[in-house]
Amino acid sequence: QVQLVESGGGLVQAGGSLRLSCAASGSIFSINIMGWYRQAPGKKLELVAQIIDGRSTDYADSVKGRCTMSRDNAKNTVYLQMNALKAEDTAVYYCRIVVGVEAYWGQGTQVTVSS
Repeated sequence: QVQLVESGGGLVQAGGSLRLSCAASGSIFSINIMGWYRQAPGKKLELVAQIIDGRSTDYADSVKGRCTMSRDNAKNTVYLQMNALKAEDTAVYYCRIVVGVEAYWGQGTQVTVSS
C-alpha cells in the first residue's frame, strides 16, 4: 500500500508563490512516474507537470516558465514550486505517482489565488 500526503496549498495573492509537497510512503520500490494534476471548479482534471522515469519534466503550457517540479529521491518526495501565480491557477492540486503498474493519488490540496 502506498500513501501520498500533500501539503503547501493555501491562499495567496496574484503574483505570489507557493511550494507544494507530496511525500510518498509505503511499499515503494520504484516510482516510474511522478506528477501533479489540478482541477478547477467546473473544469476537467488537468496535468500540470510530470517526470517519467527520472527523465526531463513535462509542463502544461499554462504553467511553463512559472512552475518547477522537482523530486527528492531520498525522501520519496516531489515538489511543485509555483511562481507568478494567477487567479486561473486556483484549483485543487493532486499528486499522482505510478509504481510499477499501479497509480496512486494524494488527497488534494487547495490553492486559491486572489486577484
